[in-house]
Amino acid sequence: MIRNIAFDFGGVLFDLAYDHAVETFKAIGLEDADQRLDRYHQRGVFELLESGRIGAEEFLLELEKLCHRSLTYADVLGAWLGYVGNPMDEEKLHVLDQLKEEGYRTFLLSNTNPYVQAWAESADFSQTHRPLSSYLEKCYTSYEVGIMKPDAGIFEYMLADAGILPEETIFLDDSPANIATAASLGIHTLLVEKNQPWEEALRKCLSV
Repeated sequence: MIRNIAFDFGGVLFDLAYDHAVETFKAIGLEDADQRLDRYHQRGVFELLESGRIGAEEFLLELEKLCHRSLTYADVLGAWLGYVGNPMDEEKLHVLDQLKEEGYRTFLLSNTNPYVQAWAESADFSQTHRPLSSYLEKCYTSYEVGIMKPDAGIFEYMLADAGILPEETIFLDDSPANIATAASLGIHTLLVEKNQPWEEALRKCLSV
């Protein structure tokens, strides 16, 4: 029986807008943003940030070198939020509330960074001004754990820290590589089409 549900963030809980992110980073001076940014797994200094090997301030300084100009925190935050394609889907957030009310333990398991997470934990995240963490039991982020999906380590960390069993857990993600790692650990999985509804498919999994 499934008792625990872990969600990816971008492409699952919010619509991911890669092309727009490329434009927002170009707008602050990163001319080769299309070569440096990735849809699933960041590289270079972006990977250093999302894996927790550097913090927000050090990332800003490194980005200034790449952009050849001074940047503010607001500049960098605005560029990262280019990945957020649309306002949060309140229906998906309502489903998260329902799942908690039904007794499921719900988690975030995401490759993300302190800029995006700062937005997620602010009043700007939802129309009701609730932060992401209010909808879930706990958020496991790559930059805080220090491991990025699809490395099995971040899944193992979540299982151990939350005290949950893989066979009682389902993981939703839009990345086949991440889904494959979860499945290899015995976690139930649901591959979500990027930016598409998943509520009905999840309910079918939970009813088995």
